[in-house]
Amino acid sequence: MRSLTAAVYDQVARIGRAAASPGRLELLDLLAQGARTVEALARQTGQSVATTSHHLQVLRRARLVEAEKAGVYVTYRLADAQVGRFLLDLRQLAEARLAEIRQVTREYLEQRGALEPVDDEELVRRVRKGAVTLIDVRPREEYVAGHLPGAISVPVAELPRRLNDLRKRRDIVAYCRGPYCVMALDAVDFLRRKGIRARRLDQGVAEWRARGWRVDAGDERPVAGRP
Repeated sequence: MRSLTAAVYDQVARIGRAAASPGRLELLDLLAQGARTVEALARQTGQSVATTSHHLQVLRRARLVEAEKAGVYVTYRLADAQVGRFLLDLRQLAEARLAEIRQVTREYLEQRGALEPVDDEELVRRVRKGAVTLIDVRPREEYVAGHLPGAISVPVAELPRRLNDLRKRRDIVAYCRGPYCVMALDAVDFLRRKGIRARRLDQGVAEWRARGWRVDAGDERPVAGRP
């Protein structure tokens, strides 16, 4: 019995070792938004291609990600939805046990003006009533891979040229990759400086899926102001 227990937990520990790296956790977080090439992941994390490739190989050996090669490019994705739930559960466990996470987050938000996220239940009610405009400020490929119902794609870089359209809309609610993604904060800051009422939703696609709520995919809605 002892031999079996040790053998099983030796295998379980492979997952722990693969996840025991901030860089690899960040890669999993990005892949939870949609599949990406090694080069795209390196660019978005600020790591070298060599370092990113090494981290991805570790994750692949633990069977947390899968890879597909097309020509000279290799595209990675999460192995399945259970990996995304594991990442979310791990983060929530850390939030519950480590006061340092709350402290770091609070200090950062205070520096940014102590922005308060919109309560998700309030958001759902307001979106259904047509009382807000929900904007997804992630890169467009992430929006296409999966987005909150009713959201329109307005990547942060496109905000300046989309101002005229956004001024015509109701209260703006911006979201990105979850509570620790700063793109929604940047978007809200920019819109407020331009006199547009905007607030942040601190949930993203991963949190929405975890609650069992619908997530849409594809670029189905025509977006005003897009060339």
